[in-house]
Amino acid sequence: MDRPKPFSMIREFHLADWITLANAFCGVGALFSVMTYLQTREVLHIYFACGLIPLALVFDVLDGRIARWRQRSSAMGRELDSLADIISFGVAPAAIAYGCGMQGLYDRIVLVFFVACGVSRLARYNVTAEKLSEGGDKVKYFEGTPIPTSLLLVMVLAVAAMQGALGEQLWFGSTRIAGFTLHPLVLIFAVSGSLMISRIRIPKI
Repeated sequence: MDRPKPFSMIREFHLADWITLANAFCGVGALFSVMTYLQTREVLHIYFACGLIPLALVFDVLDGRIARWRQRSSAMGRELDSLADIISFGVAPAAIAYGCGMQGLYDRIVLVFFVACGVSRLARYNVTAEKLSEGGDKVKYFEGTPIPTSLLLVMVLAVAAMQGALGEQLWFGSTRIAGFTLHPLVLIFAVSGSLMISRIRIPKI
């Protein structure tokens, strides 16, 4: 009786999977840049962090196109894509917001909510992708806004950084509620997270 071959991660990787990993590398690089900014307060590192997110989006688009072009996709590839996306478009934007000054208790609650919505959005997509494809090979639409739309939030923070609106100078200032701080700007993350877990249908281009 033939014994099943042990799973070899490297052998199972396709070209598209390496591109997906590049997406994750960008997200982790953004996290390190935010950490460096918090240590040095050199705004250049915020620019680096914000700049890595659109680069991650380029890799996110490329991996799907390469997989379709080579007709090589796998369950592991789909899981890799989701994990990379939550780093680059969920955790990294939240960390950038924190680095920019959204560090109050309510800010952190909103940012955790945003990341949780992103994780939930990706999990829902993974379990409903077959249904959403309506029997075809390609998903026809998204339920809820795709997590890479957080790039828009990162662009807002990049503009704020360019204008020196960081920390105490953050747009819309801050307010105290029951002794804890809320920066109203963080509410764009609450809106983005809510849209990700909504049932609105977004056609997939």
